[in-house]
Amino acid sequence: MTPASVRTARSGVRELLLARGVGDEACDNAVVVTSELVTNALTHSAGDRIVCRLHLSADVIRVEVEDQARGTGLPVLRRPGPDDQNGRGLLLVDALSDAWAVARVPGRPGRTVWAELPRKAGPSSPASPCGPDPRAD
Repeated sequence: MTPASVRTARSGVRELLLARGVGDEACDNAVVVTSELVTNALTHSAGDRIVCRLHLSADVIRVEVEDQARGTGLPVLRRPGPDDQNGRGLLLVDALSDAWAVARVPGRPGRTVWAELPRKAGPSSPASPCGPDPRAD
C-alpha cells in the first residue's frame, strides 16, 4: 500500500456516489471520511492489505476500511493539542458521521473501522453532482 492508495480510494468512492446520485455534501463528507480511514489504516496497521468497502441504503452511506491490525492498539479518538501534527483524523470522522466504530474481523487477524453518514434525500443538481476531487492529480 502506498499514499496513492488514499487517492484511489477517494476517487472510487466519489465515482460510485456520483453514479448513484448522492448529493454534493453527503458525497464530499463520505470522501473525507474514506480518506481519513484509509490514511489511518495505511499509517497505523503495519499491514500490506487494506480493503475499502462502500455500502449504500436509502438513508445511509457506510464506509468500511479493513486492515490486518498489525499495528499497536486500536484506533481511538484523540484530542490533539493545537501544535500537534497528527491525531485529527478520527475527530473528522466523528464530526461527519452519525456513528463509527472498530470491529475485529471474524476468523482472521484484522479489524474494520466503519463509519455511517447520512445520505441526503434526492440527487444533487445535474450540473455538478459530487464534483471532481480538487486533490486529484
